Amino acid sequence: MDIEGIKLVCFSPTGTTKTVCQAIARGIDHSVVELVDITRPNARDQFIHVSKNELLIVAVPVYMGRVPGLLHEFLHGIKGINTPVVPVVVYGHRTYDNALLELSDILKKTGCIPLGAGAFIGEHSFSSVDTPIAAARPDANDIELAEEFGRKLKSKLESLASIDAAENLTLPGSYPYGGVLDLWSVDFIDISDACRGQGVCADVCPVGAIDPEDTRKIDKEKCISCCACIKKCPEKARSIKASKVKDAALRLSTLIACRQKEPKKPQYFL
Repeated sequence: MDIEGIKLVCFSPTGTTKTVCQAIARGIDHSVVELVDITRPNARDQFIHVSKNELLIVAVPVYMGRVPGLLHEFLHGIKGINTPVVPVVVYGHRTYDNALLELSDILKKTGCIPLGAGAFIGEHSFSSVDTPIAAARPDANDIELAEEFGRKLKSKLESLASIDAAENLTLPGSYPYGGVLDLWSVDFIDISDACRGQGVCADVCPVGAIDPEDTRKIDKEKCISCCACIKKCPEKARSIKASKVKDAALRLSTLIACRQKEPKKPQYFL
């Protein structure tokens, strides 16, 4: 079947999910690619409509083993018409649990038909120099696998007369999804004297938890612990202080250090 274009929808506070999503699109190598980045709060106010002649790729990070709760309303609002879709999740090396199955199920309810699906590794939100967790991933090998996945998606599309001819996609996971949708409400960000209040942190916050007039003010009830403000601070003035987030970072870093001989690899399903 022929498609008129690719629509990429991604939520990517630190950029890893967007990187994977764009690599898959490069592998498909279509002349028409539209990126819909829903990371900023106002970007999630729009409605996504896709036809049966488009390919939709939806990529999200895994939070506590689930699709992030703040994305559910937006994702359920997508309108497809027997649209081929590729759900993709990106996780910080621990496990993606049932997130890929959950994302696929959500998209099927919107009128989309899964063509393939993928689970890729990205640097964990809590990763730092002191507690590296899948640091610098996706790396070159991850990107090559994402592009390979894209090429195989293209081949599958070309082999189908229509998306209706696609076999049901079987994905790992179980019901109920489990995991946690309610994220931590915790004061975990330390701000040093190097902060000059430029407001980059407020600009990149995906939930508007940082006061742009006083960037030291953080609404911990809104914060989703994505650490975008830490990773993108030009002065490196933000860090994770002693807290349950720091404790989790230490546990994950130690666990992954024990597994370095066999780092996890991306998986894709066709």
